[in-house]
Amino acid sequence: MAGAGRPASRSAIPKGVWVLGFVSLLMDSSSEMIHSLLPLFLTQVLGAGALSVGLIEGLAEATAAITKLLSGQISDRAGRRKPLLLFGYGLAALTKPLFALAPTVGWVIAARCADRLGKGIRGAPRDALVADLSPPQAIGAAFGLRQSLDTVGAFAGPLIAMLVMSLSGNAYRLVFGLAAIPALLAVLLILLGVHEPTVHKAATAPERPSWGKLRGMPSAFWMVVGIAMLMTLARFSEGFLLLRASSVGLPTALVPLVFVAMNLVYAASAYPVGRLSDRLGRRGLLQGGFAVLILADAVLATAGGIGQVMAGVALWGLHMGMTQGLLASLVADAAPQSLRGTAFGAFNLATGIALLPASVIAGALWSNLGPAATFAGGALFSTLALLALLAWRDRSTS
Repeated sequence: MAGAGRPASRSAIPKGVWVLGFVSLLMDSSSEMIHSLLPLFLTQVLGAGALSVGLIEGLAEATAAITKLLSGQISDRAGRRKPLLLFGYGLAALTKPLFALAPTVGWVIAARCADRLGKGIRGAPRDALVADLSPPQAIGAAFGLRQSLDTVGAFAGPLIAMLVMSLSGNAYRLVFGLAAIPALLAVLLILLGVHEPTVHKAATAPERPSWGKLRGMPSAFWMVVGIAMLMTLARFSEGFLLLRASSVGLPTALVPLVFVAMNLVYAASAYPVGRLSDRLGRRGLLQGGFAVLILADAVLATAGGIGQVMAGVALWGLHMGMTQGLLASLVADAAPQSLRGTAFGAFNLATGIALLPASVIAGALWSNLGPAATFAGGALFSTLALLALLAWRDRSTS
């Protein structure tokens, strides 16, 4: 396990990883302009219920996850990542105007699934390319940096959405239309600024990965997958954070502040945690991230006002910063270079499949028992994930 290398310096992170981070920043700005308002648009404008929100989010993420497995393997076979990145980001950019035109819930489902299809096409090749570009002693720092830049976009988008909503009198469709601009800029940045390492092509082109080779992955890889699936059941769609804030009285125009707060903490923590994991190891920090999620769920389950909800949201963001980059780093640590795309695809498929029942269960609990039950259920699954991670550590020589 590559958690014991030298501490990575800022200069150890290649230019290509920075470029990929800024691509993620732009696309996440675009996506979160829409996603920070979509649950309210569905419930207040189109008349959908909380269960429908959970189903839409779960289906969308499952669509992305299934695609990631195929795109990851294709990038391994071809020995190239950039064409799939360009196609995936381009498809996502084309879907943004569809949200502005949506007259029905069915239209939103189609647009959301197409958007996540683009995410699925680009996700595994992008993560594999980050690993290809990064020196082994800086894997954690590289994934943490990309995640931090991604998350800067994830709070910039809601800020823009909130500003436009305030100035336009809650014009949802105007916000959705403007979201196409940063998405198109992300595609241009890929075209002009992303270059693949020739060493990747030379290392992978002679070998033809197959589905059967997944069975030969190290046991550490499958342990990461299993633990990540348990954690995914605990961290259902962030759309429920928006609904929770609305349920305690946060005005509609200010609801995007939820994503701003969450992603500020996420962005601030992801890179330092990733860099620290290169020096100290991944698992202890990951355990801390799971414990923070349990606390976040407890705070959100018992929240009686806006202040407590925002505290829970900040803890949720800290958990994301302490887990998402580390899980990706653990996949990169465990997978052979020639199968990195396939490994990230399988990892994302498993977690995406888990997100569908997670969001449906969250929506059903909300609809039948109320918001507290949704977050209490999340705390239960978080506890199971933490216990699994602790048991793995006890049996291994990390």
